[in-house]
Amino acid sequence: MKLPITLVLLTLGLFSGAAQNEANVYFTTGFKIGEVTDSSAIILTRLCKTEQPVAVYHKQVDKVFRPPIDFDNNMPISEMEGAVDGSSGQVKINLKSKDTLISTEWEYVSGYRDFTLKQKFEGLRPNTHYDIQIQGRKSEDAPVAEIKGSFSTAPSADQVVPVFFTSSTCQFYWSHDDAVRGFKIYDSMLKMNPLFHCQTGDYVYYDKPGPMAYTVELARHKWHAMNSWPALFDFYKNTPAYLQKDDHDLLKDDATSYSTPFGELSYEDGLDIWREQVPIIDRPYRTFRWGKDVQIWNVEVREYRSDNKSPDGKEKTIWGKEQIAWFKETVEASDATFKILVSPTPIVGPDRSKGKYDNHSNTSFATEGKWLRQYLADQNVLVINGDRHWQYVSVDPVTGLREFSQGPVSDFHAQGWNQEDKRPEHKFLRVQGGFLAVKVYREKKEAVIEFTHYDVDGNEVNKEVIKVAV
Repeated sequence: MKLPITLVLLTLGLFSGAAQNEANVYFTTGFKIGEVTDSSAIILTRLCKTEQPVAVYHKQVDKVFRPPIDFDNNMPISEMEGAVDGSSGQVKINLKSKDTLISTEWEYVSGYRDFTLKQKFEGLRPNTHYDIQIQGRKSEDAPVAEIKGSFSTAPSADQVVPVFFTSSTCQFYWSHDDAVRGFKIYDSMLKMNPLFHCQTGDYVYYDKPGPMAYTVELARHKWHAMNSWPALFDFYKNTPAYLQKDDHDLLKDDATSYSTPFGELSYEDGLDIWREQVPIIDRPYRTFRWGKDVQIWNVEVREYRSDNKSPDGKEKTIWGKEQIAWFKETVEASDATFKILVSPTPIVGPDRSKGKYDNHSNTSFATEGKWLRQYLADQNVLVINGDRHWQYVSVDPVTGLREFSQGPVSDFHAQGWNQEDKRPEHKFLRVQGGFLAVKVYREKKEAVIEFTHYDVDGNEVNKEVIKVAV
């Protein structure tokens, strides 16, 4: 006799909601600290009904991305791997430095916003360590759940201090490389104790199976599953993040405002879910300073672009006029020693020529791409890019602009380029997973910036060093 899937899950001990005490709540999907400046930070968390996510029980295809075999997209979401039901209730956040305590009131959360709470804290002190305590409860007389973490605010713009941060891109739930922890790179990065992390998009993949996110509920599930991996849970509660979106965590491949829906999921739905699930409150493009030597620009590449397949020309754009004007104004006003653009998509490349029309290194955006590379080179900007499933360091042969591609979060997710196809632009090429780390420090009368690529286990695979007189 064939058992119903729910009974099979209970028998295997994988259906975490089975023994749920209705009076209890949990922080199973953790929390994120976002948009940290020298005086502010945003904290985002979610109240959960179950203490653990549904564990992996599907077998996987033994090829790139490792999608699940015989996955039923129509099964109840609560039975899918990584499922974590939300819970109504109340949340309270406490921030504590060595001599200051900041506390919020108890705030209600509900299914309207996927049981999330987003709180901006202002009036914080520069270069100061804060401990975080988040409490949750079902009601006033119910047990109180607790989760803790910490972060440090940025130093003020005139402080000369060492800076160390990490950056990553492209992670699909089923491309995990640690059956218990999720993704090795997060534990590797956490051991390095970065001051902050830049995640450049494709945080989830709505348009890859296990499930395909054809509805708002399935799209939200993708976030729950990803955030409940223990490695991500531990990393993000101790590491401030600046998150950007790309096509796969908005709708589908090469998504724009001109895209048709993905099943029942619309482009507007994708925007709403992004804003709900990420610790950002204001516009999606922004810049932040980390002391005298570092300023970073996070740009937006999905909300303002032209139709990818329209003819190239002066009016065709990825960034849009308003964002370009903002970028030029803020870059030219900056006195930071090192200016770093963090882009969800490539600007230098090279990228595959066949069937690619989505980024500034493609001929479909040749006009804006040519202008942008020259402008960035003239302003001495260095580029970190996401979206590519391989690691590289490229130098544009015309302008000398340098670009550093982090690579995907696991070796299972690496593809799209031939390791033997090393072009003149490539100073480094590696078609494997890993992450990028950036270190900035002073050495006598020079400021030094190091871009180091690591494999998933945290082993150094390449280092580029740039020095400037100060």
